[in-house]
Amino acid sequence: MTDRVMSKAATMEIPINSNGDTGALAEDDSLEQAAKLQWSLDEKDLQQVMVSGPNLNETSIVSGGYGGTAEGIIPTGSIMGPAVRYNPEFNKRIPVTGFGPNMQHSSSSSSMTAEEATRGVAVEKYEAVKKWGLNTYKCTKQMISERFGRGSRTVDLELEAQIEVLRDTKRKYVNVLRLAKALTNHFYNMVQTQHALGDTFADLSQKSPELRDEFGYNAETQKLLCKNGETLLGAINFFVSSINTLVNKTMEDTLWTIRMYENARLEFDAYRSDLEELSLGPRDAVTMARIEAAQEQYQVHKEKYERLRSDVIIKLKFLEENKVKVMHKQLLLFHNAISAYFAGNQQQLEETLKQFNIKLRPPGADKPSWLEEQ
Repeated sequence: MTDRVMSKAATMEIPINSNGDTGALAEDDSLEQAAKLQWSLDEKDLQQVMVSGPNLNETSIVSGGYGGTAEGIIPTGSIMGPAVRYNPEFNKRIPVTGFGPNMQHSSSSSSMTAEEATRGVAVEKYEAVKKWGLNTYKCTKQMISERFGRGSRTVDLELEAQIEVLRDTKRKYVNVLRLAKALTNHFYNMVQTQHALGDTFADLSQKSPELRDEFGYNAETQKLLCKNGETLLGAINFFVSSINTLVNKTMEDTLWTIRMYENARLEFDAYRSDLEELSLGPRDAVTMARIEAAQEQYQVHKEKYERLRSDVIIKLKFLEENKVKVMHKQLLLFHNAISAYFAGNQQQLEETLKQFNIKLRPPGADKPSWLEEQ
């Protein structure tokens, strides 16, 4: 029986080429055809092996080692069980991965998506730059025309007069703020000088017994002036801080809105002039399309101009009311504090600060504590 098995196994023949691969393929065949041919050859070889190979009913099970007795041989003819069968449909169910149009389609679709996204961003940037350049050109052209007296401009006489008054007022308030800061610096130096002079007089009164009383009187006077001077400095600093807020925040905010309004007015006049020039030209199809586009742009900039014009009028009104209230309070404070200081009325000077809710910082409080620094 063993000789039969060996003779049948020797008759099996599997074709191989020089590289050890099954089958012979032309060099210009595709990978997909190579895979299909490989699977077909494997099917034929497997069928040949199954036909020519041994049957389970013809084999025997040997127990023991090599050279054992015949008693250990158990015939398998009595073993009943299903034979090994080959299913040719099984290989068709196994997909060949890595080949075919699916991978190429996914990679091409992802690359096309990335290209479309990049192209979309580039188109948006191009359109934004184009729009900005066209708008800048029109506004520059309108500005030059107005400078040389060739172009017309929209004028609101009442509003422009109020704007000019505000700019002049700001220039004057900036000068007041500059002088008030200079007064603060000079007065601070004077107070520091009085403080040092009082300490010197007090030291000389201890070291000069014959002039002890005279040095003592002057030391007390300088210390009193220094104390009143620090109180007046608190009032002046409050005055400077309020003027600074009014000039550099409130007025500057209104002037920023005015600058936006002036830019909108320039753009409105530029597109208005462009629409007027197109309306005077021929009325063909191309010109009519350009006129419609210019009309839309004109309407957009007109609405923007009117909106900012309304904002400027409202801010000018509220600025005037706020300016009157702030300056009424600050001028009254400045007058009462200066009068009380130079009159030597310490009680009135302190009452003035209480009236305007001004709290003086104690000496040495200019530098924040370590808790405030954290």
